Amino acid sequence: MTTPASLTASDTPDEPTTGAASDPAAPPRDFPIQRGCPFAAPAEYAAMRVDDPVARVTLPTKREAWVVTRYDDVRELLSDPRVSADIRRPNFPALGEGEQEAGARFRPFIRTDAPEHTRYRRMLLPVFTVRRVRAMQPAVQARVDEILDGMLAVGGPADFVSAYANAVSTSVICELLGIPRKNLEFFRDVTRISGSRNSTAEQVSEALGGLFGLLAELIAERREEPRDDLISKLVTEHLITDNVTMDQLLSTLGITINAGRETTTSMIALSTLLLLDQPELMEELRRDASLMPAAVDELLRVLSVADSIPLRVAAEEIELSGRTVPADDGVIALLAGANHDPEQFDDPERVDFHRTDNHHVAFGYGVHQCIGQHLARLEVEVALETLIRRVPTLRLAGDRDQVAFKHDSATFGLEELMVTW
Repeated sequence: MTTPASLTASDTPDEPTTGAASDPAAPPRDFPIQRGCPFAAPAEYAAMRVDDPVARVTLPTKREAWVVTRYDDVRELLSDPRVSADIRRPNFPALGEGEQEAGARFRPFIRTDAPEHTRYRRMLLPVFTVRRVRAMQPAVQARVDEILDGMLAVGGPADFVSAYANAVSTSVICELLGIPRKNLEFFRDVTRISGSRNSTAEQVSEALGGLFGLLAELIAERREEPRDDLISKLVTEHLITDNVTMDQLLSTLGITINAGRETTTSMIALSTLLLLDQPELMEELRRDASLMPAAVDELLRVLSVADSIPLRVAAEEIELSGRTVPADDGVIALLAGANHDPEQFDDPERVDFHRTDNHHVAFGYGVHQCIGQHLARLEVEVALETLIRRVPTLRLAGDRDQVAFKHDSATFGLEELMVTW
């Protein structure tokens, strides 16, 4: 969920082990895994990928687990039916205090297994197909233009994260669900609190309680007067006719809002900073807008904002890269590790909009792969293309060294990005 700044890995041998895992009896040892360069995987991932690709670690909660850094291992782990995403399992590798308790209470469907997970995924899938998302492009474009008009009218300097990236992602997901614009700021606060590793279980429960209270009101309204939105669809097709409980529907809507807003905000903001840092890439997209879909996929790979969202428990003993993970141990698939694996991606730290066969795992892999990935791609593509086309003089308004990155939230991102034009 975060880029795990306080995740800790096992002892690194004094001499390289040329790919052999370190002594399985060696106790985990603290060292930070944090992005020095925001556009690269944490430096420790590269060393772990060679010396200890399936490494025992100590989490911020003091619980031990395993982290996986190789591309092939990450895909194997996330597609293995012997691996569980159920947050109620005793050794679930939550990264924040109270995260497991809150998750067990509210039961987001991404933290469940089949058949429960399959049921809720099928509820949402028709809304997020490629065809349905493509049909949304004119509406997304209109909303992005409106938000950019507002930012430009106020004038710079402006905080790009709140004025543009956050506004785009929150507006799009809320309009998809049918949530009134007057509630947008409330939803931003809720997702900020519920997604932070620094929030207590009580704070998360209070924030989600407020969210579910508002959603319950909207559900009641849609039962009386359905509209053309996701809440109405779920109410009329599932709550009324499919034996879905109110709590189950609230949990499904809650995780859809949280996941849809936070990751896209981070992608738009970090992508913009990367393009400002490497203006030749910005110019390349300005000259040839047809590169934008491939560029978005490359940015997704490089940034890997959802690095440690895939938290799992081995329901049975499994083996990865010659290392045995015992049954009931927690395992974390590090997506940034996989997406920067040189065995899969040539020169992985280089941003290349012409990269071929870019089969990244930024949206995860297997049965839990992000259901909203097509919408996320559309939002990032429209947000970046519009910005590049309409604001050619965009630039940082402050010292680059003062840009603050988020290492304690559900996704890696930016606290603030001051820009002007």
